[in-house]
Amino acid sequence: MTRTVYRFEFTEGVDMKDVEETLLLSILAVGCLHGESAIRLEVGYAVNAERRVAAVDGTTPSGSAVARVFTGLAIHEFGDGNFSIARVNAPLPASPAAASALVEDELAGVS
Repeated sequence: MTRTVYRFEFTEGVDMKDVEETLLLSILAVGCLHGESAIRLEVGYAVNAERRVAAVDGTTPSGSAVARVFTGLAIHEFGDGNFSIARVNAPLPASPAAASALVEDELAGVS
């Protein structure tokens, strides 16, 4: 089974604190539909303000919904031309430590 991660990269003019708040709002919105348990169990994300990148694990239905809602809100909030999205597919890691390393690699742009 592979994991699908969406990597969002933002331009210099976008406040990364606003990006993180918008991502959290997306998670809250999806939690209202899928339930808090699904969010806690199925949604992974990370934000690296220095690299101007956010990553959302879209492997599960809840994670995919967060990525979609976040995309829509980001278009509305920051403008379509102020960020890009790349989809990264990778095998699911065997351990939590390996998963953490993969998220860091994805934030750094390594696939």
